[in-house]
Amino acid sequence: MTLKSFDQYTDFEIIKKISEGDIKLYEILIRRYNASLYKIGRAYRYNHHDTEDLMQETYINAFYNLSKFEYRAAFKTWLTRIMLNACHHKNKKMSFKNEVATENSPTEKQTPMFQQSIDTEKKIVNKELGQVLEAALNEIPEEYRVVFTLRELNGLSVAETTEVLNITESNVKVRLNRAKKMLRSNIEKIYTPEDVYEFNLIYCDRITEKVMKAIANPKND
Repeated sequence: MTLKSFDQYTDFEIIKKISEGDIKLYEILIRRYNASLYKIGRAYRYNHHDTEDLMQETYINAFYNLSKFEYRAAFKTWLTRIMLNACHHKNKKMSFKNEVATENSPTEKQTPMFQQSIDTEKKIVNKELGQVLEAALNEIPEEYRVVFTLRELNGLSVAETTEVLNITESNVKVRLNRAKKMLRSNIEKIYTPEDVYEFNLIYCDRITEKVMKAIANPKND
């Protein structure tokens, strides 16, 4: 069977097969969550290369600790927590170069602000103005920016966000609403998650190859 034939499998099913020795299937999980982890790293203002390093560290750490995964929470939630810990650890250890930034607005009960249908013409505009949105997000204080990224860009529920950040549901909702108020309302009308902190196929392939190589050759890691 090819890796493609396993795409329809759930995370839990893939993890079980990996634990039974089918290590190559880990590539599916890497590709499945590359974009999510990338957005988290950028939400902490790490530049592109530092974010890639944090992603690689997260995937390798998760792989060697798969036996500790208890199948109670979603794998995405568990992986997100590992990435957040990596970001915090690096933050304490050294200062990374931040990327330059600027501002935006909406509420909790409406559809996530970036998950809307969009026509081809707007998509072209999005590509040209992607940096403006990234700059706007980078202007938000970290505690709000991270909640916004997890909820709006990565699609975590309030409960999942509460779990990975270890804060109350009330705090999640308050921080999300404050983050939205800090963003300009006109940006929400034209941007999609893919245009924010975009992680394209070239980088996805590179991260996947690096992690799989490190797992196959642990002594060279």
